[in-house]
Amino acid sequence: MAHDLFSSLDSFASASIADTALMVRDVAGDYRLADADEVLLAAQRLLAGRVRGADMLNSPAVVKDFLRARLSHLPHEVFAVVHLDSQLRVVDYVEMFRGTVAQTSVYPREVVKDALLKSSSAVLLVHNHPSGLADPSRADEVLTQTLKAALQLVDVRVLDHLIVAGTTVLSMAERGLV
Repeated sequence: MAHDLFSSLDSFASASIADTALMVRDVAGDYRLADADEVLLAAQRLLAGRVRGADMLNSPAVVKDFLRARLSHLPHEVFAVVHLDSQLRVVDYVEMFRGTVAQTSVYPREVVKDALLKSSSAVLLVHNHPSGLADPSRADEVLTQTLKAALQLVDVRVLDHLIVAGTTVLSMAERGLV
C-alpha cells in the first residue's frame, strides 16, 4: 500500500506543467497561468469557506488545513485567534499580531476585547514558528496561561493553542499545556 502511495506521489510530482497548471482570468477576460501566490490565495479562500461554521469537534482537520495554508509559508510570526460560538462552531479567524522571524508581542487586553466583540464562547489560540520547529517555547507556555486566565475572567474558554511550523500543526492541549 505504501508503495502505491509513493508511486502516485512520484507520478504527480513528475507531471508536466501543462498537466498540473491552474489558470486564472485576467482583467481583460483572457486566461493565463496562475502564479504561486494566486494559487495559495485561492486555496486559503477555499479553506476559509470550509472552516467558517465548521464544528471544531467534528472537523479539526479542516481547521488545521486552513491554519497550515494560512501560516506555514510566512517568514515572520503571526498570532491569531479562531473564535468559536457556544456550539464550538467557527465564527471568525483573526490575525491579531505580527512579529519578527522569532517572536511576536501579544497583548492580552486586545485578545479579550476581540473575544468580547465576536461574542466568543471559546477560542483557539494560534501562532506560527517560521523556523519550522513546532515545539512550544517557555514563552509560548506562559502566554497560553496568561491568556487563559484573562479570557476566563469573561467566561471565554481557551480550548487549545496551536503552533504551525511548516506542515506540522502542534496542539499544546494534546501535550497537556493548556
